Amino acid sequence: MLDGGRVERIESKKQPKGLSPKTVRNLHQVISSALKLAVQQKLIPSNPAEGCSLPRLEHREMQTLTADQLETFFREAKAGGVFELYYLELATGLRRGELLGLHWEDIDLEQQTITVRRQVVRINGVVTEAPLKTKNSYRTLSIGADAAEILRQQKENVGGTYVFPSPTGGPISPDSVLHMLHRVLKRAGLPKVRFHDLRHTFATLALQNGVDIKTVSGMLGHYSAGFTLDTYAHVTTIAQRQAADVMGNVLSDAF
Repeated sequence: MLDGGRVERIESKKQPKGLSPKTVRNLHQVISSALKLAVQQKLIPSNPAEGCSLPRLEHREMQTLTADQLETFFREAKAGGVFELYYLELATGLRRGELLGLHWEDIDLEQQTITVRRQVVRINGVVTEAPLKTKNSYRTLSIGADAAEILRQQKENVGGTYVFPSPTGGPISPDSVLHMLHRVLKRAGLPKVRFHDLRHTFATLALQNGVDIKTVSGMLGHYSAGFTLDTYAHVTTIAQRQAADVMGNVLSDAF
């Protein structure tokens, strides 16, 4: 799998033939779970997936936009006519495909909620809808009054099915929003980040401003708060230090 496990598709021509260590480990976990059940049901004597030598995970540095950089980013996004899309991304932390897969029927402006039901992906060069990544990805999020008003204006300006349609009315290509992002960042004089880093920005700012880890985990569609905690350990560590300082000040006043 590491050497040649990638499925041959048009969009993966320029990518390595092998799968990433993370994907290989995820696949191993699925296979091992199935074989563990087979052992429990006495279909096989032992789990051959146990004791496998798994590839080490590659640590990819997380990049986020700071609160100060967002003002410049939004100004350039407005100039480029893509403010609504990127504002909603930073307000919700949706995965790119989830954001592009939103239909107007998924938006409840009165209750200020978004229901995530599908994603948009590119398969063999064709932009199409697909099921979500995991069962936890199917979720309903609350949005703030500003996000609801921005969506209300967006609905007045665009018709059709999709919240963020392509010029032809269908779904936008996931590659297109990445290229748009990089153009906005370049004009704003900001560092080049991945679209997924906007999701990291949402989570980081939410945690830094007091939103609890379980709530953030649910909004991100993670399978557990533990996974979210591991992913954003650097943020929660800073918060814990601040909490320790606060408690120290409180207790010092008592003696």
